[in-house]
Amino acid sequence: MLGSDICRVFPDVELTAFTLKDFDITNLDASVEAIKKIKPDYLIHSAAYTNVDESEQSPDKAYLVNGIGTRNMTMACEETGCPIIYISSDYVFDGAKNEPYNEWDMPNPINHYGLSKLLGERHVASLTNRFYIVRTSWLYGSKGKNFVGTISRLLMERNEISVVADQVGSPTYTLDLAKKLKELIRRGYGTYHITNSSYCSWYEFAVEIARLRSSNAEIKQTTSDLFKLPARRPAFSVLNNTMLRLEGITEARPWKDALKDYLSQ
Repeated sequence: MLGSDICRVFPDVELTAFTLKDFDITNLDASVEAIKKIKPDYLIHSAAYTNVDESEQSPDKAYLVNGIGTRNMTMACEETGCPIIYISSDYVFDGAKNEPYNEWDMPNPINHYGLSKLLGERHVASLTNRFYIVRTSWLYGSKGKNFVGTISRLLMERNEISVVADQVGSPTYTLDLAKKLKELIRRGYGTYHITNSSYCSWYEFAVEIARLRSSNAEIKQTTSDLFKLPARRPAFSVLNNTMLRLEGITEARPWKDALKDYLSQ
């Protein structure tokens, strides 16, 4: 999802879009060779293993891709003098703060996926001083599986659906994230939070999708404990885009505006 929208917002530069067919980020030699060959001015590292529940059941795969893979990409960038932009996650936090997290708040992941993304952050910060760590949340876009697509499908298939109301975050349109990444490049290095502004529960997110879809299906509130999923989720993982504002970059538009735009297309 994110990679395709990054390609959309960088039409004015020479851009190389890698896929797994080009090289495997878990292979250090292949990663270094690929990056040395093109000598990029910047590298946006958006490759990741993102299945939260499967990460709980097969943690080594998450650690390999999100941890070791990120280490390899950082080492490749460091050898070529190329800054790296690493896409991290709100799941590095435990969700117990009950107010938006700032970039300097202490991470405390409660599942293997979040821990693997934090491992990636630590590799980036320890192996180079030319980095942007960008935490984001609840991504949706035109490519790939996401919550908006799932709810849209269920609204057509069922008269009633249940959605959890005790997990709160900021839905983020990948196109909006990609645009902010473009603004961030050449600014000061460091850790940033980038999401669409404001926040909601998954239930409220689903209700808004239904409203924009003009659906008559009934959406019921439920709680996380009724879904026996392998991985725990943070209850409140809203990210405060503090460093973005301090850097003089405006926050992305409110999530409702972004969702309306996305569904209209």
